[in-house]
Formats: sequence, C-alpha cells, structure tokens
Amino acid sequence: MSGTRLLLKGGRLVDPVAGRDGEFDLLVEDGRVARVGKLLPADGAEVFEVKRGWIVAPGLIDIHVHLREPGQEHKETIASGVRAAVAGGFTAVACMPNTDPVNDHPGITELIMRRAAAAALARVYPIGAVSIGSKGEQMAELGAQKAAGCVAFTDDGRPVASALLMRRALEYAGMLGVPIVNHCEDPSLKGDGVAHEGLVASRLGLRGIPGVAESIMVDRDVALAELTGGPYHVCHMSAYQSLRAVRAAKDRGMTNVSCEVAPHHFVLTDEALEAPVRYDTNLKMNPPLRGTADRDAMLDGIADGTVDVIATDHAPHHADEKLVEFDNAPFGIVGLETCVPLVFERLVHTGRITLARAIALLSANPARVFRLPGGTLAPDAAADITVLAPDAPVTIRAAALASKSKNTPFDGWQLRGGVAATIVGGRIVYRNEGL
Repeated sequence: MSGTRLLLKGGRLVDPVAGRDGEFDLLVEDGRVARVGKLLPADGAEVFEVKRGWIVAPGLIDIHVHLREPGQEHKETIASGVRAAVAGGFTAVACMPNTDPVNDHPGITELIMRRAAAAALARVYPIGAVSIGSKGEQMAELGAQKAAGCVAFTDDGRPVASALLMRRALEYAGMLGVPIVNHCEDPSLKGDGVAHEGLVASRLGLRGIPGVAESIMVDRDVALAELTGGPYHVCHMSAYQSLRAVRAAKDRGMTNVSCEVAPHHFVLTDEALEAPVRYDTNLKMNPPLRGTADRDAMLDGIADGTVDVIATDHAPHHADEKLVEFDNAPFGIVGLETCVPLVFERLVHTGRITLARAIALLSANPARVFRLPGGTLAPDAAADITVLAPDAPVTIRAAALASKSKNTPFDGWQLRGGVAATIVGGRIVYRNEGL
C-alpha cells in the first residue's frame, strides 16, 4: 500500500517502542514514516489536522479475529470484516482458520489474501490450522502454509487435545519461527457446558464449564513449550488459574510464552447473565464470562505486564443464530468496534494502566508476539497509524456497526474514548465524521 505525502500535524504522539510521548508532527511519504519532529513543513503534503487532545498511535493490530470467509459469508465477509476493523481503529488483523473449509491448505490461505487485497482496507494476516480439518489428528503442512502467508497456527475453536500433536507442532513452530496459538480447554472437563461453573450457572440451570478446564491445558502447553522451546501463545485467557500458570512461566524466564485477554473478559462477569436480560445469548462466549476473581485476575495481569496482548476474539454470528435458547446459541460476540472505548473506559480512564501500556497491548505487543510488521512509528516503518480521541463520548449502537453481524452485549453502552481516524500504508481508510 502506498499513498501521497501526508502530514499529521499536532496532537500527542505516543510510540512505546520508540520511547516517544509528546507533541510531534508526523510526515508520511510513499506509505512509510518519513519524519517525526516539531513544526514540520507541509511542502505540498496533504495535511491532517490532529485536534488537541487526540493521540497519534502506531496502528492497532488484532491477532484474534474470525472473518468467516470462506464458507460463512452470512455472518461476515473479509470485506465487511476489514471495514469493521478500520472503524475500530485496527490497521491489521490476523484471521482464524475455522472457516469452511478450514484454512489448512495454501490454496485457502491465498484466497483469503486475494480477497483482503481486493478490499484494500486493513492488512489481513491468515492463521493456518495446526491439524488437517482442525480435527486434532494429522498435522497440516505447516511449512507450506507459512510459505503461502500464514503467520501462526491454531485449531482455534477446537483445542489441540493431543499432547503429542502439540509437542510436534511446537517443534515445527520453533523451526519456522511462528507461534502456536491454542484455544485451551480440556474437552472432557468442558463437556457440554455453556456457562462458567458457579453459583450463577446453578441459579440459571445452565451447564457449567470450570476454570480449570482452561488452565489444565495451559499448564500442559507451558510444560511442552519449556520442553521444546517453541513459541507458544494462549488464546483469550479467562481463568485466574491460567494467568497463574503464565506468570509462573515468565517468572522462570520463559520468553517463548505469551497470552492474550479479550475485552469482555476484563469488563464483564457471569453475573451479567442474570440482569438486565436473563439468558441473553449475546453474553454466551467461549471461554465463558467467568467470576469476579477471574475478571480481577485479568485486570491485574494487564496492569502488571503478565498479559501481552488485548485481542477481541471478534466472532460474528447472524441474528437468527442467536435468537434461540441459550443452550442452543453459538458461542461468540463481535468485538472489533467496541474494543477501543472499552479499553479507554475500564483501563486508561480508571488509571489502571497508562496510555502507553494500552497502546503497547494493542499494537507493539501483538506485532512482537506474531512477528508482524508495525507496532511503531519510527522512521521508515510502515505508515499504519491510529488516531485516537480519548475523551470523545461514545454510545455503542449495534445496528450501526460496520460488521455484518451485530451480536454484542454492549449495545447502548455509553463510554468515553473513540477512534478519530485509521491510516493504512499512508492512506486514510477511515475517518470518524462525528468528531
């Protein structure tokens, strides 16, 4: 991607990687950062006036997104997914392989990349399947998938239940230099559960999923990552026991272990299932909303540096699929367009983390964990930029989301902190006309 010369003038530029936080102008040429400095001359460049109080940040990167294409285009397409991404401030997304057919073959990876190139909005990085059909039986051709463009491997939606398969995958991942990402969940402990195992599930008569169903697999995977040295990343962590396992691994120097947390797991608890709308299927996700101790552990992990990444687990579902009994509804909610205001409202404005830490969780760290370009606005970096309006009032309207699906529990929430503009490769691909 490339564009004409663009000068972002004014605003507060925050780049944790470059160690820069202050009033700077930023000049973009040919899709890359040309200069960062004070009072830079326009010299014929298009000028983007950054309002006082706005933040110029490295483009946000979401490493856990379901784009649903191929095979489930009634929920989302690659084109609608990247529209939602840029509206949410994300300049790049990594898409999960649980499409139909599963992305376990270079041909499917190439199709996703062609459709993403045609949409020409956010960058799209496909994630390949660990096993053929994500069945957990025979390993997919990881090398061929990486050559086609995959940046990581997972059977997300399905845990890699076989310890031997996980060991081999980590060994290959180490040689290929890409992470293995696991949806951690012991199938025998999860059973047919639909909500967090606890008092709320008992009161509502819902089958429970204990937190250890997640953490027992995190413990196993950390042990295998220690054995093999392969890069390992925990998907959408939700249980305090899982955080404890990751923290212990990091405390003993394991730099090959990382983890992510989704906004709904640091904002909500299972008590939301009881009020204001009981059995709201837009609160059904996997892993489930957990108890207060788990939610607070995620907040602590975000604040103390144990958590590496905030990822949305954007999982669109058609309205008709959610308009059923709680037991029968699919798991998942959309998240690309609600992430930034939730991060500002619950993490930054409360003083739980600094603005620089928030940007690292959403930009620099995802780039580091998945070894992607971006995450900084240093000279010659790709000009992927998110302009944030931290004090802007935001009311989430599900019907107005750019995503093809509207399954969010945050409809009607009034928050503070939004996206003013999204720039990819030096081109303005989204501008919030309401600001």
